[in-house]
Amino acid sequence: MTIKLYMQHYLIVWVVIGSMIWGWGIPGLQAQQQATVYLSVQDIIDLAAVSGAEVQLFDAEGKLLEKLSTDERGRCKLPGPLPAQGRISVLHADYLPLHTTLAEARQQYFRFFLESKTYNMEEVVFTANKFQEKKEDIPFQIEVINAKTIAFQNPQTSADLLMQQGSVFVQKSQQGGGSPNLRGFEANKVLIVIDGVRMNNAIYRSGHLQNVITIDPNMVERTEVMFGPGSVIYGSDALGGVMHFYSRKPELSGTDKPKIMLNTFGRFATANREKTFHADLNVGLKKWGFLSSFSFSDFDDLRVGNVRPKKYPDFGKRFHYQLRENGQDVMKENDRPNLQRFSGYSQYDFTQKVLFAPGEQATHTLNIQYSTSSNIPRFDRLSQYRAGRLRYAEWHYGPQKRFMGSYRLKLFSQRAFYDQFSLTAAYQSIEERRISRDFGNEWQNNRIEQLDILSLNLDAIKELPGRHELAYGLEGVWNGVASSAFARNIDSGERRPLDTRYPDGGSDMRFLAAYFSHRWELSEQWILTDGFRLSDVGLVARFKDTTFYAFPFHRIDQQARALSGNLGLVFKPAEGWRLSLLASTGFRAPNLDDVAKVFDSQPGNVVVPNPQLKPEYTYNAEATLGKQVGDWFKMELTGFYTLYDNAIVVRPYTFNGQDSIWYDGQLSRVQANVNARQAFITGFNINFWAEIQRWSFMHTLSYTYGQDLSSQVPLDHIPPLFGRGELRYKAKRIESALSVAYNAWKRLNRFSPRDLNNLAFATPEGNPAWWTLNLHLSYALSSRFKLQLAVENILDHHYRPYASRFSAPGRNVLLAVRAKF
Repeated sequence: MTIKLYMQHYLIVWVVIGSMIWGWGIPGLQAQQQATVYLSVQDIIDLAAVSGAEVQLFDAEGKLLEKLSTDERGRCKLPGPLPAQGRISVLHADYLPLHTTLAEARQQYFRFFLESKTYNMEEVVFTANKFQEKKEDIPFQIEVINAKTIAFQNPQTSADLLMQQGSVFVQKSQQGGGSPNLRGFEANKVLIVIDGVRMNNAIYRSGHLQNVITIDPNMVERTEVMFGPGSVIYGSDALGGVMHFYSRKPELSGTDKPKIMLNTFGRFATANREKTFHADLNVGLKKWGFLSSFSFSDFDDLRVGNVRPKKYPDFGKRFHYQLRENGQDVMKENDRPNLQRFSGYSQYDFTQKVLFAPGEQATHTLNIQYSTSSNIPRFDRLSQYRAGRLRYAEWHYGPQKRFMGSYRLKLFSQRAFYDQFSLTAAYQSIEERRISRDFGNEWQNNRIEQLDILSLNLDAIKELPGRHELAYGLEGVWNGVASSAFARNIDSGERRPLDTRYPDGGSDMRFLAAYFSHRWELSEQWILTDGFRLSDVGLVARFKDTTFYAFPFHRIDQQARALSGNLGLVFKPAEGWRLSLLASTGFRAPNLDDVAKVFDSQPGNVVVPNPQLKPEYTYNAEATLGKQVGDWFKMELTGFYTLYDNAIVVRPYTFNGQDSIWYDGQLSRVQANVNARQAFITGFNINFWAEIQRWSFMHTLSYTYGQDLSSQVPLDHIPPLFGRGELRYKAKRIESALSVAYNAWKRLNRFSPRDLNNLAFATPEGNPAWWTLNLHLSYALSSRFKLQLAVENILDHHYRPYASRFSAPGRNVLLAVRAKF
């Protein structure tokens, strides 16, 4: 046999063997390949993996073949072989459902992109009773701000986060501030909660508060705002509502491989030359999870809008500013009056969380948060004049420090007394400083407040026979306050004593409470909610040094007890319709700031202690009517009326028989917090939302009216009509939104006598109406990188929200780059 013939035979043999492999082996290989086909699910906008999506496979007759779930990478393995004809559905609670044929799925290699719901019709909330509830089943008005909305809108602070929601009014006295207002209540009459720990403390004042900015908005997973009294679940201070911030949690790994995720972004904005950097790292094991976060923001002086009402061309301009030159205070002309000089500050935020989940029935979480800042200039004080020149050479808050360490135990098991149980133990350390110096005076006043706060919360929920659900708990909180002060000569360094803001002998305040909340599903149409809380609040303030003020007492002791309650009904008469009715009471015990503070409320007035101050109460009634059409339309109208009894207000007073005393070198009229007989607040809120294909539209409108019935004058802290509308478009990789925010006029005749200091920062007619046009854009460069651009206040309008003593940003161009690995 020749070599050539041998090669031909050899080739024939291998052709036959190859044919056998092709005929017999490939089907097995195809089956093997089919068995390893993966389906992937991603967010259509940022291309992020969607975990927990339910994948349903159907045959040609519509019979369900398989239910699968995507893993943390947004993938799941498809079974094989799949039928040639059939359908596939991809479902997730936060996304619009996706339905397609298997043939189309094969053409796109089983890669699916889901569009997130602009409004979740089946949203769950936690604030109503501290455990998960369907929003549609409770009678309370609760608005939710989720992490995706926060990241898209890029708020600079947590106060801005609330303001951009549209239903929360926010006042500012300086750039490093933001005082939320809910239904005409603000400051110490609304409650701030972070991860189940109340932030309100013994020195939260009644004017305007900036403490909410110590919460890092870049670590907030969701925020729930409950409007109206929340005293049954949360106790004292929740008269106007509750703002509950939930920070991000560590994520565990579902496999033996560690789950390591890094998120970071940088942002720059032109109006105040904002420079923000944030990074957080998650390391997840099977039972242990670690989450570390750092945020830094630097804000320069803020530039305000240039387009003003023709009648008030100089409204909000800063014509002068103060400097220290050659050992002298000098007043300089501002060559850029739209620049609010000496309004900038910087802030640092740190978070460390550790999660331990030994099994499915228990979790342990250690939560450490720390926030600090540079000095924060009090812009409104720095822009005040006296005798033709600026009154202050210095006025700023020292570094505002907040530390919180908490431990939380959660149990998930059906026991005799609970189905879920939560224990939260926390320690907080707060430091506040106020530093001021009169123009031309070398003596600088320093007042320092140090707080130590301990708290313990026990909460449980249990389902009972007959479609009953019972939530109950205990709370204990202790506040210790140390107040000190000194005056320092800035030239020589000499120090001398100074009167303190609060009693110098130390003060304590405690809260003890027990609550019960009950929900009864009478039928598919009727749901009854009721609850009550018994609160006991005690306060002790000790005055040691009477050198500055000869108080007729050396100690203030107060104790208050209150029973708060609510009764609500939800009625669903027909498909898509919902009516809720709610009657509730609120309770607030006077705190140390109300009872025992000495401070200047405004130039020429000084507020002194009043040991006779009593608790204030609210009696609230509200109704909400809602209509929903499928998954594309929803509207809600809420109306409320609140009777405000024993309202704490500032009124003329006497000190040792005198109506005026010397304070900080000025003869000042004496005032004090006193209890007014009654006041009322009423108003309404409208929320509208619609979505058609990739377009969505939302609008929220709020109106509030308040009157002091004891003196027949307008109640203070009542904002004018305000609202926000937004048109949003979503496509693959792209999200855009055009929004309008607005306030109506606050006329002079609706200003309270206590609002006179606010009127000094308005016009002779009151606070002008305003509106802004804003554009936000987001583009996903890949699944790891995202570029964001925004132009806020496009028309460069000058505006100053009611009661604000600091004008809002002018045209602001924002650029952010986000990355995740």
